[in-house]
Amino acid sequence: MNAAGDATGLDGRTIAMLVAPEGVEQIELTDPWRAVQQTGGRPTLVSTHAGTVQAFNHLDRGGTFEAEAVANAAAADDYDALVLPGGVANPDMLRTDADAVAFVRAFFDAGKPVAVICHGPWTLIEADAVRGRAITSWPSLRTDLRNAGAEWADQEVVVCDHGPNVLVSSRKPDDLPAFCSAMVRIFAAAGTG
Repeated sequence: MNAAGDATGLDGRTIAMLVAPEGVEQIELTDPWRAVQQTGGRPTLVSTHAGTVQAFNHLDRGGTFEAEAVANAAAADDYDALVLPGGVANPDMLRTDADAVAFVRAFFDAGKPVAVICHGPWTLIEADAVRGRAITSWPSLRTDLRNAGAEWADQEVVVCDHGPNVLVSSRKPDDLPAFCSAMVRIFAAAGTG
């Protein structure tokens, strides 16, 4: 509970935000980051390489952010939950990095909640983490997700608790208010690691 006794607070929780060094959709990183901070949690930027992460606003360069941890040295045990922002290039790069895929898979194996938006589920497919799960995404991933065994829905936010963990997903930046609200609620309900 946070200082106000609100059960939706993330006080004491550390949330990993996994991104590639280039290509993350900036608002899909910064809005969840802000939601975690505003509810008392500590977001941590994890990437596949140390140093600067270049974010994008669709196809235009956005801001830069410093990675605080590297996937090959990070452990799911050090975090209470995981957020996978989208952007087309971001998850496409992540799914080709064995350390990033293993890092993602470890959250599912440990039963820790994961929130993913837009093109982010590409990394989940590579981690074999969507089979039998209800999920949404950017519409162009629908066939990829169905082929990987997921039940795809065109909804603002989907919360799936049919699996080893709770999975929160949304389609696009317009869904961020609902995504962030569901993410904070689910992460808070999961307790601390």
